[in-house]
Amino acid sequence: MKEIKVLGPGCARCRTTYNNVLQAVKESGLEAKVEKIEDIMEMMKYNVLSTPVVMIDEEIKTKGRVATVAEILELLKE
Repeated sequence: MKEIKVLGPGCARCRTTYNNVLQAVKESGLEAKVEKIEDIMEMMKYNVLSTPVVMIDEEIKTKGRVATVAEILELLKE
């Protein structure tokens, strides 16, 4: 099972990225645990300064921009 985290303070771009991740997981048919992390202290543990961030299995895949559903689908295939 994939573990996906979306890090961001809850801004519109972060919410859009989170929704895109949920849509991509649904379309892929993969089993995944999706977590949204909005707590600043928790985000600091990952040493990221620009949000939103998409992490798959503890590896940063995108940061500082909204990831599209198509892009996330490609990342899930890796």
